[in-house]
Amino acid sequence: MQQYFTLAALLTSLATVPAAGQTTDTASTAPVTSTPPAARLPWYRPRHLVLQTGGGLGMVAAGAGYSIKHRLDVDVLAGFVPQKYGGSTLSIFSAKLLYSPWTLPLSQRVSLKPLSVGGYFSYTHGNINDEKPGQYYKGYYWFSTNKRVGPLLGSRLSYALPATATGRTRNLSAYYELGSNDLYLISYVQNMKGLSPADILTLSLGLKLDI
Repeated sequence: MQQYFTLAALLTSLATVPAAGQTTDTASTAPVTSTPPAARLPWYRPRHLVLQTGGGLGMVAAGAGYSIKHRLDVDVLAGFVPQKYGGSTLSIFSAKLLYSPWTLPLSQRVSLKPLSVGGYFSYTHGNINDEKPGQYYKGYYWFSTNKRVGPLLGSRLSYALPATATGRTRNLSAYYELGSNDLYLISYVQNMKGLSPADILTLSLGLKLDI
């Protein structure tokens, strides 16, 4: 009988020995977990919201925009100027294109885009001269009274916010932009003795929030 017990014990011990090439390391059988990648947004969904003042785009202007590889921004805004300041109530619709070639990290959360260059186009509805057809003879104004296009030059300071629930990084940015427009530039070229560069520059200040 003792031989049977000895044989049973031997078979049991052999059954528990791992086969060649196998390991009993339990870590290898533990489930592997990883942080899921950030959710991809639909191409048509705006990447940020914009709020600004000045720059010839309205006393207050707000809109949304898209970013391409964190360097190229395309923004669409709607601005407003009260009658008290514009002679008539003005609605200004604009589109901006800005390229920022460099991003400098200043701290763990703060970064600076020292240079942003680009341009804009705007359309103004509500100009006094547009509201009274025939007020001036044809050709009195050789330029468009409601459409402007011009260059932009600025900079942006960003603060990193906590990531979204889906893992996307976000920034809250403050920016300034110096600009001009086609009419101002032509007037300056034609009257350089009477106008200075400061006379043809506009300044805008704004905030940009990634969403």
